[in-house]
Amino acid sequence: MKTLRTVEQLRAALVPDRREGLTIGLVPTMGALHEGHLSLIERARAQCDRVVVSLFVNPAQFNEGTDLERYPRQEQRDARRAATAGADLLFAPSVEEVYPPGFATSVEVLGVSERLEGAARGAEHFRGVCTVVTKLLCMCQPDAAYFGQKDAQQVVVIRRLVQDLNLPVRIEVCPTVREPDGLAMSSRNALLGTREREQALALYGALRSIEDYAARGEGRTARLLEAGHQRLAARGVHPEYLELVDPDTLERLEWLDRPALLAVAANIGATRLIDNLILQPTAVSTIAPNTEKAMTTCSA
Repeated sequence: MKTLRTVEQLRAALVPDRREGLTIGLVPTMGALHEGHLSLIERARAQCDRVVVSLFVNPAQFNEGTDLERYPRQEQRDARRAATAGADLLFAPSVEEVYPPGFATSVEVLGVSERLEGAARGAEHFRGVCTVVTKLLCMCQPDAAYFGQKDAQQVVVIRRLVQDLNLPVRIEVCPTVREPDGLAMSSRNALLGTREREQALALYGALRSIEDYAARGEGRTARLLEAGHQRLAARGVHPEYLELVDPDTLERLEWLDRPALLAVAANIGATRLIDNLILQPTAVSTIAPNTEKAMTTCSA
């Protein structure tokens, strides 16, 4: 596996592949690679002739300088892990290479970027994400790009970005990879202390509690979220948000009458974590509130 530092080097390395008509897959990462990242690389390896892994901690998507400074950086370890998983090229540019002096352009997706993470972290977060992803897609020009379901809103935003700008790339989404105890794998997990690591399990625990409640037929969003908040509070966790939303528009749902995205974000100590599940309605929970009331009246 070769490590490349400049856009010119990346494009030159891919010229022979393009001439041969080989397919190129891109796995964008910010490093500190874990099993979730490796699953993306392995999926790309299975589907593409050439696999490029980008490693760039994007300053434009961090709200706080301290968060950017704390983000783990382990390039040598990442290079070994990426190569083992099947990467052909590691693109690890400097900040100056991605944002050269005089850089004055940004990319923004409205609507779906303004909810959940957008509301919690501000418009600049997804503006930074969209800008760097657009640049990486233009730099590499892959046939497919690979993202994880853990960052569900990011996936929705990027899909809209690719659709609206007519970018010729297929967006592939891979399942969330979890630790044996259920904690979603994240580069930020390395920042958790022992007690915080235990407390972090409350996020997935709350999602599963809501999922179980829904499976028993509860379809009212308020009741479902109440159960989740109780589970979080029992572990001393106060979420930034716990929401049930449409998985495509991210608009809040009042009733679980279709597949829905259940998403949570919370600070565990000084570390911010996110998680989500796709929630499926049951036959009972798909009965709309007005219909349920009418049925009760008729049976009285």
